[in-house]
Amino acid sequence: MSYTTIQPPFTLKFDEMSKADLKAYFQWFLDVMPSRIRELSQAVRETPGFDRWTPDHTPDSLDTLGEWLANQIHTRPRTRDEREQLASGSPFPMEIRNEELTNRSFSLAMDVGMYLSRVLQENHPTLHWDQPLTSKRFVDYGQPVLAGFVGKVPLNPVRIAITLAYAIASRAQGGKRLREIYDYWVTQIQRGSFGTSR
Repeated sequence: MSYTTIQPPFTLKFDEMSKADLKAYFQWFLDVMPSRIRELSQAVRETPGFDRWTPDHTPDSLDTLGEWLANQIHTRPRTRDEREQLASGSPFPMEIRNEELTNRSFSLAMDVGMYLSRVLQENHPTLHWDQPLTSKRFVDYGQPVLAGFVGKVPLNPVRIAITLAYAIASRAQGGKRLREIYDYWVTQIQRGSFGTSR
């Protein structure tokens, strides 16, 4: 299967990036999304049994995409440096898994997150992109998030897709979870005088 992994021209250490770099990343993310969804679509359709998948931005398309993703996530052994860095970055003792997602798995998860965001926006046009830049303590600081949900809680589609990839790798979740994520967030969409979701 021909698949080119995503190569962000940034460190992705969001709390260490300047606001100028964060804004440049935000624009890069939005600009690269169409080509990344095309790359993802090609990879899916080149997989036997998935050649008829269409990225038509329907919720149903997430069922097949989730099934496909569940068979694409792979891990590699974590290096000693990676384990030590994770342990030193946590204020509390925590179990450090010996496996990490492969670069390809990270890339696929990022692409799937982008596609999930397009499905949400196509079907619920009140949703819009935002970039939280107020507090570095916020988990999604500097990252592209979808806004327009109740309680002003944004959705980081890339983070949630990477979390799903980890869950798939540990066999805690399967491919059906992608559609469940969509269905949950649809119930959280803000409805008000500015418009309603379809």
